[in-house]
Amino acid sequence: MTTIQYRLAAALVLCGLLPACATTGESAQTASASDTAQEAPYPSTYARYPGVPTALVGATVYDGLGGQIDNGTVLFAEGEVVGIGTADMAIPAGYTRIDGRGKFVTPGVIDIHSHLGDYPSPSVDALSDGNEATSPTTPEVWAEHSIWPQDPGFSRALANGGVTSLQILPGSANLMGGRSATIKNVPSRTVQGMKFPGAPYGFKMACGENPKRVYGNRGRMPSTRMGNFAVDRQTWIDAQGYDGKKRDLAKETLKGVLDGKILVHNHCYRADEMALVIDMAKEMGYKVTAFHHAVESYKIADLLRENDVCSAVWADWYGFKMESYDGIPENAALLQQAGACVVIHSDDENGIQRLNQEAAKAQAAGHRIGIDIPDGQVVRWFTFNAAKAMGIGDRTGSLEAGKMADVVLWNGDPLSVYSRPEKVWVDGALLFDADDPKRRPVSDFELGQPGEGDVK
Repeated sequence: MTTIQYRLAAALVLCGLLPACATTGESAQTASASDTAQEAPYPSTYARYPGVPTALVGATVYDGLGGQIDNGTVLFAEGEVVGIGTADMAIPAGYTRIDGRGKFVTPGVIDIHSHLGDYPSPSVDALSDGNEATSPTTPEVWAEHSIWPQDPGFSRALANGGVTSLQILPGSANLMGGRSATIKNVPSRTVQGMKFPGAPYGFKMACGENPKRVYGNRGRMPSTRMGNFAVDRQTWIDAQGYDGKKRDLAKETLKGVLDGKILVHNHCYRADEMALVIDMAKEMGYKVTAFHHAVESYKIADLLRENDVCSAVWADWYGFKMESYDGIPENAALLQQAGACVVIHSDDENGIQRLNQEAAKAQAAGHRIGIDIPDGQVVRWFTFNAAKAMGIGDRTGSLEAGKMADVVLWNGDPLSVYSRPEKVWVDGALLFDADDPKRRPVSDFELGQPGEGDVK
């Protein structure tokens, strides 16, 4: 492979050359064996691009689980991490050796909350496909049916942010917004070719101001927070008796949640409301995997820890609406101190390119109040913890033997504002190299546009 540009023409050529090219109709070599036509009617056709056995030598290695190895070695081949260790680790014959001295290695960055593809760039009404805001509950819609693979935001996230996997969510206008899609950040003509093989679906829920504003302004329920909960509870009750004899797309999704096959990602800002949602989940028989935008998580860190619920948070977004008023930059650090699960998320096409910097800001805020969090643990906030909350932690998110070789070589400390990804591998395939213009991805949409190929 001489180029990884996203160009459609190149993709067509590559499809003729590579077993990795993923399009509708091809068999998924790595798809979950449990997929059935009903549960996965649009199955993943993702297969990794070809790579070469690679040894990164001499860099500071963050393993994604909190560990740090100075002057470390990372080996990967055939799409998987072979091992990590110190400088004296043996390098098998046939490996391409890359000098990482003065540089840093992390697992691929993962964004648990993105709207790339369903709110793509350019941001115009014609491309706005993230909110089916026609009913307060739309469990029947799936984000993957809105995702536009040519969104230039994908390549920006790869080149500037080292993002190798991400969860695309439907928007937050609705109490129940629909299913999410977990994808690998690779060039593909189809969304099926990007879908993370075997990843569980997520289910986007929202509480608070958005649903009551959108539907209250239309003179319909819900217009209050108690209305939010009433609609949610009745919808869950209606779904509990679903037997599947007559297909109902909405109830199929809700049943999947109740059966533990679909993970709930709940947009929720206020601590008191998150606590009520946890109680509602227990009442109805499901579990919240993560609260997103959880600016007040620090107020109930113990409750979140005890219920094994992650908080996906920004570093310092606050005050842009009433329910975000009590957001504080020390949120992530206080959660970490309490032993709760922290994930740094973006919800933004620009923020996704700087999740490492956002994590560093949150770390610094903790330091200012006397909470010192090791760098390796901070890296975990945008790698393994995100993977865990998305149900893919057994496949990616950390540098462990047998896991996907999703790897970033940074030209400096990833927790420094001055550092950028130098090379990014997805499943062991080098998909971005800052030193090789031929590996600067360009989506088909960008061809002939100003700034084509510019990593911005």
